[in-house]
Amino acid sequence: MNHEENRISLSPITDAIETGNNERNSYPDTEEEEQGKPRGAGDPLEWEEVSTEHILQDEWIDFRRSAYRLPDGSVFGPYYSYSRRDYVVIVASDTEGNYLCVRQFRQGIKEVTTEFPAGGIERTDGREYGGRNDLSAEDALEAAKRELLEETGYEAGEWKHLLTVPSNATISDNYAVLFAARGCRRVSGQSLDETEFLHVVKFSADEIEKMIAGGEFQQAVHIMAWLLALRS
Repeated sequence: MNHEENRISLSPITDAIETGNNERNSYPDTEEEEQGKPRGAGDPLEWEEVSTEHILQDEWIDFRRSAYRLPDGSVFGPYYSYSRRDYVVIVASDTEGNYLCVRQFRQGIKEVTTEFPAGGIERTDGREYGGRNDLSAEDALEAAKRELLEETGYEAGEWKHLLTVPSNATISDNYAVLFAARGCRRVSGQSLDETEFLHVVKFSADEIEKMIAGGEFQQAVHIMAWLLALRS
């Protein structure tokens, strides 16, 4: 869906450029002209959302169909997007330098994956999504500590925030908050939700590198967290 919609949605701009649209000259022609321009309001590349239909909106997800006014003034749609809650990913290592991973089924690719402990930032309003810095949302670090303990039974001696990044800027508005947790020690058993079925597995850094290279570590944001943790 993303590939097709992105391919089609470029056509109004492409056609305008190819036919010598006079408005093109109001946009930067070079990378140098673009530098120093603030992002956000006033950016000449920003699209304006002109209509939105909530195809499915419940406590779990807000799935939308929208139309946008493009930089050349044309209106195009549909574009599909959704809201889900923000979540945390924890690159956790124990006192012996091994990394804590979990194996569980992921319905998107219909496979059992190996990944780092992770989970949603809980909310007090009963919904699974909401805006950033929402007072209804749990503190991200507290969520990371809770998820690590619930999924693995471990607590960390040292925590470091690595990055907060859009989970999938093309289609979703939620964010992933990435942490490194070091000096982890087991203090309890797992405390899993009723729909969670996962096993804890420890790997060395070399083993994780081999899994990533071999396509056996299949969560993109988790791989990003791994690379950032190695640099930190």
